[in-house]
Amino acid sequence: MIDVMFFLLATFMLASLSLQNLHSLAVNLPRGQAPLVQAAKSVTLTITREGRILINQAGVTLDTLVTVLQPMVGGTDRSVILAVDGAAPSGVVIQAMLKAHDAGAEHFLFAIQHQ
Repeated sequence: MIDVMFFLLATFMLASLSLQNLHSLAVNLPRGQAPLVQAAKSVTLTITREGRILINQAGVTLDTLVTVLQPMVGGTDRSVILAVDGAAPSGVVIQAMLKAHDAGAEHFLFAIQHQ
């Protein structure tokens, strides 16, 4: 009986891990090694290969990034997760980070693929 309960518990735990959502689009993240960091409130700034900018899957431009992001980074946690495609234009990435800083973001967490 205990074996059956343990099997069911393990099955539901593994199934719940597959439901985890990063609130971002599929991009080719750069590979690297870093300790895992969990943000308290997930605000994801995604930049695609084509240079499109999204905040939690909502498309924005560089001009509207500050006004959209400002209410999201208020409070004590001023972290933004950056999910940047490895082939994204670096100029767009830097400009988006500067605009996010103007909106109140203080910490940038880069999403990477673990090797």
